[in-house]
Amino acid sequence: MAVHSPLRRLADVPAAHALSRAQAVALHFEGRDITFEAFAADCDVVARTLWHGWGVRPGGRVAWLGANHPGQLMLLFALARIGAMLLPLNVRLAAAELKAQLAECEPVHLVHDEAMATLAREVCGQTAVHAHPVDALTADGVTAGELPAADVDADSSALLVYTSGTASRPKAAVHTQGNLLANMRIASAVQRIAPDDVVATMLPLFHVGGLCIQTLPALYAGAKVILHPRFNADAALDCFERQRPTLTLQVPATMKAMIDHPRWRVADLSSLCAVWAGSSLLPAPLVDAFHARGVPVCNVYGATETGPFSIALPPEHASDHAGSCGWPAPEVEVRIEGGGEAGELLIRAPNVVARYWPDIPACDARGWFHTGDLASRAADGSYTIRGRAKDLIISGGENIHPAEIESALAEHAAVAECAAFGVHDDAWGETVAVAVVLHAGANATEQELNAHLAQRIARFKLPRRWFWLEALPKTALGKVQRQALAQLANGGQSA
Repeated sequence: MAVHSPLRRLADVPAAHALSRAQAVALHFEGRDITFEAFAADCDVVARTLWHGWGVRPGGRVAWLGANHPGQLMLLFALARIGAMLLPLNVRLAAAELKAQLAECEPVHLVHDEAMATLAREVCGQTAVHAHPVDALTADGVTAGELPAADVDADSSALLVYTSGTASRPKAAVHTQGNLLANMRIASAVQRIAPDDVVATMLPLFHVGGLCIQTLPALYAGAKVILHPRFNADAALDCFERQRPTLTLQVPATMKAMIDHPRWRVADLSSLCAVWAGSSLLPAPLVDAFHARGVPVCNVYGATETGPFSIALPPEHASDHAGSCGWPAPEVEVRIEGGGEAGELLIRAPNVVARYWPDIPACDARGWFHTGDLASRAADGSYTIRGRAKDLIISGGENIHPAEIESALAEHAAVAECAAFGVHDDAWGETVAVAVVLHAGANATEQELNAHLAQRIARFKLPRRWFWLEALPKTALGKVQRQALAQLANGGQSA
């Protein structure tokens, strides 16, 4: 059932809690508690700075370059009051890539943390973009004057987020205030986030995963957010033991880092009601390790363009539906297009963006977003992601899904990570290649792993080429960059 909200503007979120729960903690950051009253007041100060001091007006853009910081969240809400947009930049990109994004979206200002000061000066040099340290948001002396009174509504654009670009050139998805509020409403309802919850945010806020799956929904629900500048396995386990969060969002790479940590077997995880995982495909060994510690792993599926909260696996089905991403969230329509055992997943919902920057349609004429992911639907209505449509390997007329090879190979004790992909073959069209990362100190031969696979998958799915790597090439959210693997294969650097 849909959950309805009286809020119509993004800036109403901190303001509403400042009235109803003024002294409750909104954010905990680097040893400091920030109440909802203080957070809302700081958002107002930032809005005045942007309006009176920096000349930001409706439709304007301000970029953020830095690790997770309360200033980024204040900036989002303050810009929303004006009807302007936040452009979070990926700190892992090269300077040339950042310059290209600034040139495309044309922000007038860029705010950075201390660690990114040098890079900020480099990317803003010889441009019209003004770089500011994060402290300037609340230290510019613009505390008086009227708050911006722009004509802002649900259709006002609020957030520009670049896609990962695994399928094509990255594009900036344009999230409106209505999109973000709908996603907060949907995500907080499905995760059952209540005011007494404590959410540990460790993933980067420059992606919608870290920003929109739990952090903004928690603030929407009036819960406390423990904000880590970045993920660190030791700090994560400390947080679980000492600060007792009830929820956290992770990805396979961070889950693995915690499981591999020497403290994993003895760390106190008892406060966690669930670990939500932002990944369409979760390796079974990672899920099993958390379940063995009594913590359900709840998958959530989505994309930069879909909010991203679209399909979710609740805690009560975490064990009996392992491998599935669950059921469509309230208000989210899902369908599969195409025949066979899997088809392309399409999504239509109020948290799905309508366009890419500046004005490129993101959906078809009927409002459906084509995800490019292959999925199947079970009789009980739950969905399982089978892989990317573009990653489908067609060998001798047979469709081969990389995920089924990867799942079988991951069961081998020596395999830490793996990724299957297609390589050109004159006779078969494509043949299967696989990149393998072994656990430290482990050994396994191609023949041994092939024998392991032969007991689990059909012969035509067995890899014909093997690559032994120290790490898989990935995006910041842990998605394997299969294009990079294909380039490796084309370079002839096989084992």
